[in-house]
Amino acid sequence: MADPKGFLKVTERELPKRRPVPVRIMDWKEVYEQGDPAQLRRQAGRCMDCGIPFCHQGCPLGNLIPEWNDLMWRGEGRAAIERLHATNNFPEFTGRLCPAPCESACVLGINQPAVTIKQVEVSIIDEAFGNGWVQPQPPGRLTGKTVAVVGSGPAGLAAAQQLTRAGHTVAVFERDDRIGGLLRYGIPDFKMEKKHLDLRLAQMTAEGTRFRAGVNIGVDISWEQLRERYDAVVVATGAIVPRDLPIPGRDLPGVHFAMEYLTQSNRHLAGDQVFDQITAEGKHVVVLGGGDTGADCIGTAHRQGALSVTNLAIGKEPSASRPPEQPWPMHPTLFEVQSAHEEGGNRHFLASTVEFLSNDVGEVRAIRVAETEYLDGRRVPKAGTEREIPADLVLLALGFTGPETRELDEQLRLPVTDRGNIERAGDYSTAQPGVFVAGDAGRGQSLIVWAIAEGRAAASAVDRYLEGDTELPSPIAAHARAFSI
Repeated sequence: MADPKGFLKVTERELPKRRPVPVRIMDWKEVYEQGDPAQLRRQAGRCMDCGIPFCHQGCPLGNLIPEWNDLMWRGEGRAAIERLHATNNFPEFTGRLCPAPCESACVLGINQPAVTIKQVEVSIIDEAFGNGWVQPQPPGRLTGKTVAVVGSGPAGLAAAQQLTRAGHTVAVFERDDRIGGLLRYGIPDFKMEKKHLDLRLAQMTAEGTRFRAGVNIGVDISWEQLRERYDAVVVATGAIVPRDLPIPGRDLPGVHFAMEYLTQSNRHLAGDQVFDQITAEGKHVVVLGGGDTGADCIGTAHRQGALSVTNLAIGKEPSASRPPEQPWPMHPTLFEVQSAHEEGGNRHFLASTVEFLSNDVGEVRAIRVAETEYLDGRRVPKAGTEREIPADLVLLALGFTGPETRELDEQLRLPVTDRGNIERAGDYSTAQPGVFVAGDAGRGQSLIVWAIAEGRAAASAVDRYLEGDTELPSPIAAHARAFSI
C-alpha cells in the first residue's frame, strides 16, 4: 500500500492552484497551474488501501485506485499508467472532466477530506504522455470482421479502441468535420485543451482505427446500408437533443441553446471562420441552468468579454456539506464553485424564467423571472415576485432530453424507451441483430466515466457476438458483481 500512516500524517486535501483569474480569462488555456510532484506524492500517500475499497463502487470503470495511488506514491509512474490503462482508455479525459464519484465514495472521506483521486489520475497520464510511455497497441492478428462505430464521443472512442485491439477492423463515423464529439465541440479549452484529444486520436490511428469525419449516417449513408456493409454496428451518438424552454419570447434573436454557443466558440478557437458567431462580447449574458454546461457558458462568456454574466437555476441552492438523505458512499449533490464561478458573475437559485422580453428592433433585451415555489411537487413561478434582468444574450443550458432517433426509427425500426432513449438489452444489443447501443444514446444524459465504461462493455458484447467468446473486459458487469449483496 501507499504510506501506511499517510492519512494520519497528512490530513489536508491539496489541489494544484488555479491560475489567477485576471490572467486566465485572457486566454483559453487550462485553468490549473502545473502540479507539484511532492504535493501529488503526499496526496497519493493518504490512500488507506482499504480492505473494501469503496472508491471502486463509486467508479463505473472499476479503476484500480489504491494500486495506482500506491505506485504514484512510490514514484513508479510507468507501472502506475499500466494499472490505470487496465480499466480506463482515456484517463486524460476523466481526470479533467469527470465529477469524481470515486472521491465521494472514498473511505477516508467519512471523517476527513477525500483523497485527491482525480488529480492523481490526471498527473499519471500527463506524466506518461510526457515521457513517451503511451504507445500504440496494434492487434497481433486480424479477425477479418468489420465494425462501424457511429459517434466519436467518449463511448464511441472507447468501443472503437477496444474492438481494434481485439483484431477487428473498426471505422468510426462522425457527422462533424472533426473527430471527438462533445470532447471536440462542447467542452471549452479552459477545461480540456484539444491537444489531449489529438494525442489519443493519434495513438488510435496508429493502432488501426479508421476515422471518417463529415459523414452523417442516416443521411449520407443510410443505416440499412451501414448494417449491410459491416458485421456489427455500435450506435454511440450521444443524447444531444437539448431541453427547450417554451415560454413567451423563446423565438427572439439572442436566445440560444448552450451547445450551439459553445460549439461555435470551439470552432473559432480551432481557427475556423464562423459566420454570425454567437458571442458574449459587450453583452449582458444570462445563463439558464446550474450544471456543468451552464458553468462552461459562464467561463466562455467571461473570456469573450461579457459586460455581465448572470446564472439562474430553478431549484434550491444545494447544501455545502453532504445532506442526510445522501449518506456516504453516495455521490452527493453539493454547492459547487467551479473555476468559471470564481471568475465573476452572479448566481441565483429558486429563479423561474417567465418570459423573454424584446427591444424596439425585436431582439431580446431582458428576461422576466419570478421566485420558484413548490406546489404539489411541481416547481412554479410565485405570483407577485416577478422582476426583470437585462439580457442581450440568453443561453439555455437545461440539459438534454435524449438522442436523435428519427432516422434510426425510420431506417432500422429501432424502438425507443419511454424516456426517449434507444431501447437495448442488458448486453447492449438492440432489436436489430448486430446493432448495439453504448453511452448516452442508450442510458440518457450521464457522466463521461459512464460513457467510457459503456463503450468498453459494449465492445465486449460485440466481440462475443462476432467471435462467440471474448477476452475483453466488461467493467459494468464486473462492477455490479463486485458490489451486489
